[in-house]
Amino acid sequence: MVFDVEGVLIPKYRFIFNVGKSIGFFPLLKMLFIGFLYEIGAVALKSALNCIFEIMQGIKIEELMQIFDEIPSEPQLKNIFAQLKTRNCKIALISSGLPTVIVKKLACTLGADYVSGIEVGLNDGALTGEIWGGSIESNGKFEVLSQILVAENLSLKDCVVIADDRNNKSIFLSEMKKIGYNPDFVLRVKSDHVVAGKLSRILPIIDGKPAQRSLPSKNDVLRELIHASAFFVPILAGLVGVYSVALMICVISALFLISELLRMGRKNLPVISAITRNAASPAELYEFAVTPLYFAIGIVITLVIFPAPLNGAAIAIFALGDSTASLFGGMAKNPLPFNKGKTLGGSLVGFFFAFLAGAFFVSPTLALIGAAVAMIIESLPLPVNDNILIPLGTGLALLLL
Repeated sequence: MVFDVEGVLIPKYRFIFNVGKSIGFFPLLKMLFIGFLYEIGAVALKSALNCIFEIMQGIKIEELMQIFDEIPSEPQLKNIFAQLKTRNCKIALISSGLPTVIVKKLACTLGADYVSGIEVGLNDGALTGEIWGGSIESNGKFEVLSQILVAENLSLKDCVVIADDRNNKSIFLSEMKKIGYNPDFVLRVKSDHVVAGKLSRILPIIDGKPAQRSLPSKNDVLRELIHASAFFVPILAGLVGVYSVALMICVISALFLISELLRMGRKNLPVISAITRNAASPAELYEFAVTPLYFAIGIVITLVIFPAPLNGAAIAIFALGDSTASLFGGMAKNPLPFNKGKTLGGSLVGFFFAFLAGAFFVSPTLALIGAAVAMIIESLPLPVNDNILIPLGTGLALLLL
């Protein structure tokens, strides 16, 4: 069993966020900007990490350990690892974002057998800014895994890998079982199975059972109701004006951003923080929930750049189509072959409601085509968040027609 650490066992970027916050506001902004450049593919992982650890120069390793101890993790994590041990699994934690000494501490807590992380230079117990190690090289994780397999006299077909982003593609190989946990678009294509929500959903897959299908949780329902409520945005824009509504969405987004920054520091912004806690996915509960910001960006741009009623149709199709596809997709079987995180049933339900929503603003023919475009975009594993792509792609298709 090979686990990526950040984004799977601990919230993604939470360690870097907490370290940056402890240094100061401007170092934090620099670290977040570097992380953003990596996410969009503008810089390589090793270059990004070199810059980040240079900013962290001078921090005591004991302080880093204390910061890591404060990071929340999934409550059932120890139980999941205990169950893996009852299956006689050997467990490896391979991280390309955390110092090895921290990964070792996590491994000791969870009972993992092998550890690999970033080696950091120290001077009198403080970081020098220098880093090295196999896991940060382009093919490094595969080299680390190969050494473990030799030590255990195992082969790739004996491996199950659980990871979330493209940095793990070197160990997402055809011979092994590959589980993408809330994966990015690269791993969605390469995964044999995609798991969202609770990490414990990997256990039936490891046992060779079909992926579990379940009814949506209260959080899921509330989140998708908020998503679907965007249907009323173009109606409101028709009453008070496009730019007034766009400004209102920007203000709400700014308040949400402040709320999330406070929540990462275990503080609350009244009302907004409460809504976030009750609507967030299991992963978002422990990390910065960025999806609502993408949602707002997609709606504002669509509202402003496309003329009425096309902007209204595009937003309505996105609001009802995407939300219903997500709600019903988790209950459906038959995952799409090119995107294991989506199902045929979810896409068909989303298409139906997207058509109904679009027909409220444009002709049935345009609504039908717009709904088809929206659900095609929704089903594809794409590098840009679909909360931006769906309304923009749908609006452009309607405009061209």
